[in-house]
Amino acid sequence: MADRITETLARELQKSPRIIENVIKLYDEGNTIPFIARYRKEAHENMGDEALRTLEERLKYLRNLEQRKEEVLRLIGEQGKLDPALEKSISEAATLSEVEDLYRPYQKKRRTRATIAKEKGLEPLALLLYAQPDNMKSPEEEAESYVDPEKGVESTEDALQGASDIIAEMVSDSPELRKGIRTFYSRSGFLDAKNTKDEDSVYRGYYAFSGSISRLQGHQVLALNRGEKEGFLKVSFDVAEDKILWAMEKSIIREGSGAEAFLSAAIRDGFRRLMQPSLENEIRNELTEKANEGAIRNFAGNLKPLLMQPPVRGAVTLGLDPGYRMGCKAAVVDPTGKVLDTAVVYPTFNEGKKQEAISVLSAMIRKHGVSRIAIGNGTASRETEAMTAEMIRTKKLSGVSYMVVSEAGASVYSASKLASEEFPDYDVNLRSAVSIARRLQDPLAELVKIDPKAIGVGQYQHDMPQKRLEEALDAVVEDCVNQVGVDLNTASFSLLQRVSGLSPALSRNIVAYREANGAFKRRQELLKVPKLGPKAFEQCAGFLRIPDSAYFFDRTAVHPESYAAAEKLLSILGIDASKLSAGNLSGLKKALLSYGPDKAASECGVGSMTLDDIVSELEKPGRDPRESLPAPIFRTDLLDISDLKPGMVLKGTVRNVIDFGAFVDIGVHQDGLVHISEICDRYIKHPSEVLSVGDEVSVLILDVDEKKKRIALSIKQA
Repeated sequence: MADRITETLARELQKSPRIIENVIKLYDEGNTIPFIARYRKEAHENMGDEALRTLEERLKYLRNLEQRKEEVLRLIGEQGKLDPALEKSISEAATLSEVEDLYRPYQKKRRTRATIAKEKGLEPLALLLYAQPDNMKSPEEEAESYVDPEKGVESTEDALQGASDIIAEMVSDSPELRKGIRTFYSRSGFLDAKNTKDEDSVYRGYYAFSGSISRLQGHQVLALNRGEKEGFLKVSFDVAEDKILWAMEKSIIREGSGAEAFLSAAIRDGFRRLMQPSLENEIRNELTEKANEGAIRNFAGNLKPLLMQPPVRGAVTLGLDPGYRMGCKAAVVDPTGKVLDTAVVYPTFNEGKKQEAISVLSAMIRKHGVSRIAIGNGTASRETEAMTAEMIRTKKLSGVSYMVVSEAGASVYSASKLASEEFPDYDVNLRSAVSIARRLQDPLAELVKIDPKAIGVGQYQHDMPQKRLEEALDAVVEDCVNQVGVDLNTASFSLLQRVSGLSPALSRNIVAYREANGAFKRRQELLKVPKLGPKAFEQCAGFLRIPDSAYFFDRTAVHPESYAAAEKLLSILGIDASKLSAGNLSGLKKALLSYGPDKAASECGVGSMTLDDIVSELEKPGRDPRESLPAPIFRTDLLDISDLKPGMVLKGTVRNVIDFGAFVDIGVHQDGLVHISEICDRYIKHPSEVLSVGDEVSVLILDVDEKKKRIALSIKQA
């Protein structure tokens, strides 16, 4: 079984069986994906996080598939019906649906018309009529000997009806027929929809819909499902039934057998009453599963660049959580995220209140030296942005700029137990303002506190299988946190629990130990944390940094297991390890090239990929990969949707990437839509091939509908 799985994965991922075996062994030993990706590169030849997660998912599926095969073989064997041909078919099945099709005829069923007929002793008649031997009499004549009133078979018609029920079930359960018809549906069938309510809705585009099953987009499948669930749509299949029935009859009925009419009726009954409903249900489920997986991938793909947005470091920041009735909540935080001041103002009540808000906020800005303002994009955001632009202009706040940030999930966080522990002295509304300010300063550190599903960069997330969605999004958060690294002495519990190898319990223990004993001075101190053993230390240590540690390597992403190798490298290159600093190692890579990388790796006792990582890290210790990305766009004034005219070219930031395009923030509160056809000149299957959340783009205004607040944009025409 293991060899078969390894061969399948090697073929699918186009990797050697040796690499696949190495990774499987690392998984089974309890290593995490971030650890394997970063510190075991020689084992998998630098596959990367996403490829390793794909391998992990497929490994789980294939192991489940093999377990199901073994179970099915055992169950059929216990019935004494397992022949070599069936055993071979089950063993070679590539999917769970194939295995279930093969097992279907042998499954224990509830009492059906066929099982009742078998109880009446009519199975031999059904098998005879199905086989159509040369010496067979007419169906009516063959049925005469099966008439038995004691068994409930009162006439030849009763006998033939029972035989027909048995044959219908045989036809419906046939793995070969089901596979062929499923393929025909997939290639030639259509999914149709029509409206069931005489009213407008978001599903108006599907009120007279017909889509080829082979070309259906995931977002279409999910929209059809939701519209049907909410009672706006009736969805049905459109398939050439006559072609299916002709093919079925041709494969079963022998010409001139004498049972043609009888078998034709039984086959049609088996298809329409039994096979068609179950197959169509399976196909809908398969389409939904595929659409869900695509939507989950899209959500995860959008989440990663959102989490990896560049931090805005070193700035005192004012966070504004807009609102109408409850006012606009304001919080000033210092560059480390510590709350300095809070206020609630009411700029939307009237002009007087707006001017009062400007006075209060501008005083806070001057008092604390605020240079950046973060405005949540929820209710009353537009009015708050207008007030902010007016405040910067009228109060002459030079050097102050603002940015509208997504506040998705802020209310969820502010009402959570975690927020109440972090800010026991602030009410729910003010916590949101703090969260918005911190999102600008360090998006990753703040967003990890929120359920990824609440961040709002996907479609139909509430319709997806929640466990699978959570797994995918948690994996993205884990990869991002570990790619950036975490300051062991300042990281919150929320951030620590996302580090490779750290459970929520261990993360709380680290925080408790830190509070009781002061800041960590060395990574090795982690082993003193209750219940943090050698395996957890191995998995987490490289991702936890101590920026002000006296021991230089503890400030870097070099893993403790490689400290000796790093010291050896410095020794052979003639660098004094006791005088390390970020500045005097900039020529390390050049010195290594001169010495010979392979020779150095051999002398240091590590692989060449590990040595290369050590050198890169020592040249730029503790570097943050987010800092190489484009900085966010800040504004000092705003546009109104009424200011937009077709033909204008503006700068914008991608806020969400979906199946049919991308939403771009161009500074008018209402995001514009770039349809997939307007993204680039070449053909793309999905916008994510060229766009990511957080990308800065130039867009051309195509059309503006002020009434419906819709803005059509083009990137390729800009």
